[in-house]
Amino acid sequence: MSKNFKRYTVTAALPYANGPVHIGHLAGVYIPADIYVRYLRLQKKDVIYVCGSDEHGVPITLKAQKEGVTPQEIVDRYNKIIKDSFKDFGISFDIYSRTSSKTHAETSSEFFRKLYDKNEFIEKTSEQFYDADAKQFLADRYITGTCPHCGNDKAYGDQCEACGTSLNATDLINPKSAVTGNTPSLKETNHWFLPLDKYQPFLQKWILEDHKEWKPNVYGQCKSWLDLGLQPRAVSRDLDWGVPVPVKGAEGKVLYVWFDAPIGYISATKELTTDWEKYWKSDDTKLVHFIGKDNIVFHCIVFPAMLKAEGSYILPDNVPANEFLNLEGDKISTSRNWAVWLHEYLLDFPEKQDVLRYVLTANAPETKDNDFTWKDFQDRNNNELVAILGNFVNRVVVLTNKYYNGIIPEPEPQEFLAIDKSINDDIVQIKEKIEKNIETYHFREALKEAMNIARIGNKYLTECEPWKIINTNPDRVKNIMYLSLQITASLSQAFEPFLPFTSKRIREMLNITDVNWNNIGKCNILKPLHKINSPSLLFSKIEDVEIEAQINKLMETKKTNSLSQTKAKPQKENISFDDFSKIDIRVGTILEAENVPKTKKLMKLTIDIGIDKRTVVSGIAEYFKPEDVVGKQVSVLVNLAPRNLKGIESQGMILMAENADGSLSFVQPTIKVFNGGEIK
Repeated sequence: MSKNFKRYTVTAALPYANGPVHIGHLAGVYIPADIYVRYLRLQKKDVIYVCGSDEHGVPITLKAQKEGVTPQEIVDRYNKIIKDSFKDFGISFDIYSRTSSKTHAETSSEFFRKLYDKNEFIEKTSEQFYDADAKQFLADRYITGTCPHCGNDKAYGDQCEACGTSLNATDLINPKSAVTGNTPSLKETNHWFLPLDKYQPFLQKWILEDHKEWKPNVYGQCKSWLDLGLQPRAVSRDLDWGVPVPVKGAEGKVLYVWFDAPIGYISATKELTTDWEKYWKSDDTKLVHFIGKDNIVFHCIVFPAMLKAEGSYILPDNVPANEFLNLEGDKISTSRNWAVWLHEYLLDFPEKQDVLRYVLTANAPETKDNDFTWKDFQDRNNNELVAILGNFVNRVVVLTNKYYNGIIPEPEPQEFLAIDKSINDDIVQIKEKIEKNIETYHFREALKEAMNIARIGNKYLTECEPWKIINTNPDRVKNIMYLSLQITASLSQAFEPFLPFTSKRIREMLNITDVNWNNIGKCNILKPLHKINSPSLLFSKIEDVEIEAQINKLMETKKTNSLSQTKAKPQKENISFDDFSKIDIRVGTILEAENVPKTKKLMKLTIDIGIDKRTVVSGIAEYFKPEDVVGKQVSVLVNLAPRNLKGIESQGMILMAENADGSLSFVQPTIKVFNGGEIK
């Protein structure tokens, strides 16, 4: 590392407590941060890993209004779901706090007050959207409209999620209130602004000159903002949910969520330790923010400007932001339920946390948006975790129990060959590559290198073939198995940052508890005569039927989304009641059905409508089989003038509902009705 830091403060972006967390969150922020922190702990570094629920965002108040509950009920519900999900996946926070805590309210209020007393804010009156019916000013996410850049008609007042452009609410075309749906009016209101333009010279030098090592996506986005020129940014909002602005004349106003949320890292550290200041105010502490790319501006420009204005805090040394993870070729979306939710994943794949950790790390969106597919998930599990890592460990433990009753054999120094002597050196070189990649935030490459240790092990066993020479050269086999066991022990250490559950299970099989990063590549981690335990499979194959179930679940979601987004056709022109009263619709039962020859759509039906039994020709053959419709009760327009269709006289019409995809559904009674019953 470039500087000899005494301690590390690692933060992970605070998730909004208005819904569960999904694989996009895990891949973008929490697994990379967890790998980094677990590695630092193995290096015996003084490190804290801080996170918590962001509970003051406008999406939370919107969710509460939609469900008819209080914001507190929303955040209490999702804080638990999120916290439990992180725990289940081994995300090893030192503290997972929440911004609705008393400590956070006090900390963010004190922070605002210090800047206020130093005259760091600009207080000014501006026009903002106001909903007269709701009697409230509309914060950014309370306003929707058409994006002026891409034409998306569901853009928010602060950002268009379709094209990613940051917006002001007044930029929107045809703005609407998300509360009432009305067109809002502009009304004057008073707010406090952080003058980011004042800190532009400092930020330009600090980022563009002093931190050229930052990831290109982070550096590039910061440069774009700086090139455009920074403007003062409001730090207060007209809301009743959040941390109240702690000055006179600010009744009905709270701190803007992007002012109070990053302070949540500090308040969480205060809850963790009374010695919190050394993690935030000492120059020998390295501060690292793990975030997604949508949070870059807040963590690289806004929060550092806040810290600089306050004056006593260190600034982040790095902000390794990932790009977005898509799902089966489509953007992950909470509102469309297009996601793999962590708490649901474990219901379908119990005890496969590390499989998901592995796949999301191997396919992490470190430099560009990547795509998660269930097929890739299956392939990586079966072809890499099962076939490489699991296979090697299983063979070593099985053979050790078979040949030596689980007792590690004494090696024979005179039997060590050149192939044996190169193994440890190769693993030490891999260890150094893992370190370099983790320390430069290239976790995909680091994981590849860790898996190379298992590849070395498999290659070694395959070439040495101890099962073939156990009877003819037992001393040689002792050395092969001794060295293979040391490789297995190295794997239990090397995979600890990436696959903590798997690493623990390997250590349990090896009957060891110590985890020491510096042991990786050593040839004496396990001592001769040490007894290991019985083998157990680290991973199991994932079958096609399991993957099909997940894909079918997504397809059902897509179908539901399509139905909800389909716009109804315009109403036809009005008819008189007298015209309507002429329509005679009856309930009938289909007695017989057959497809009409030489047609794709037509089906000939015989229907008992109570009055009589008649023939109806209907265009439903593309969607139903004849044998599936016999016995169904349907709605029949019985006084429609007969028509000749393909030589068949059709004496009526059955009523059908058309779905968004063009498919048809029967319009039928929900309970059994006598044939001939009138529909009125």
